Amino acid sequence: MPNRSPKPLRGVRVLSLALNLPGPAALMRLRALGATCTKAEPPGRDGGSGDPMGQYNPGAYAQLHDGIKVITIDLKSDRGQSALQRELTRTDVLLTSFRPSALHKLGLSWPALRKAHPALSMVAIVGAPGARAEEPGHDLTYLADAGLVPGLELPATLFADMGGALMAANAVLQAVLLNRSTGRGSFHEVALSDAAAWLALPRTWGLTQPKGAVGGAHAGYRIYPCQDGRVAVAALEPHFAAALCEAAGVPMKGMATMFSAGTHQAIADFMGGRTRAQLDRLAVERDIPLHTLA
Repeated sequence: MPNRSPKPLRGVRVLSLALNLPGPAALMRLRALGATCTKAEPPGRDGGSGDPMGQYNPGAYAQLHDGIKVITIDLKSDRGQSALQRELTRTDVLLTSFRPSALHKLGLSWPALRKAHPALSMVAIVGAPGARAEEPGHDLTYLADAGLVPGLELPATLFADMGGALMAANAVLQAVLLNRSTGRGSFHEVALSDAAAWLALPRTWGLTQPKGAVGGAHAGYRIYPCQDGRVAVAALEPHFAAALCEAAGVPMKGMATMFSAGTHQAIADFMGGRTRAQLDRLAVERDIPLHTLA
């Protein structure tokens, strides 16, 4: 029989009030880990989703919420507050993405929750940590602050949001472990700016800077044009680099070879003279890590 993925959060009940992307992405991850997940949304217009994601990208919203129970709660009403408290009595971890001031207005500050539900844990997704949690921001601003927006083009994906979602899922795991050892709930703050800073560490260390081995200085770790597209080459380790040099007819004289201008030009010429199909075959025949792109 095939092995099934372990479900370490089986039996753990998570309630999320978090909208847009980081919270729902965290919830999707938590469901994959076995948690029973419920999402509470504000009332939407004309009976639609109360989460903006459901309005501007229904397809993404549907995938994020597959297998997740979605309920409607108006937290600004007495009736909604009563409904929320009923949900919290059967919840292990509450996930939010409000600013601290908004949580306080809604009666959902950590001190208030801890007093009413001692065993409940809370994971609060914020933009920036501590006193900066009230500052407005979004994925792009956090990436820019971390040095991950070097030009005028937008990043290829929402790195801070998705990285923050993984950190939030990790915080839920921490909360569950603490609860199992102490019987009490715990509070965890997850900042999207921290997620961006974590993802930026390779750049901070110089690895992905222009003079870094994976920033373009190593001839075996670059994107080259080919006859009918592009090829992403990741021949970083010595044996991969040696295989690439042998294929391109470049004499390999130690790893310094991969950082020379001559090697860069020779491999560029080699790639430029071949089609994607030829390079795909080369990858298999010579065991070279590369991927062709249109």
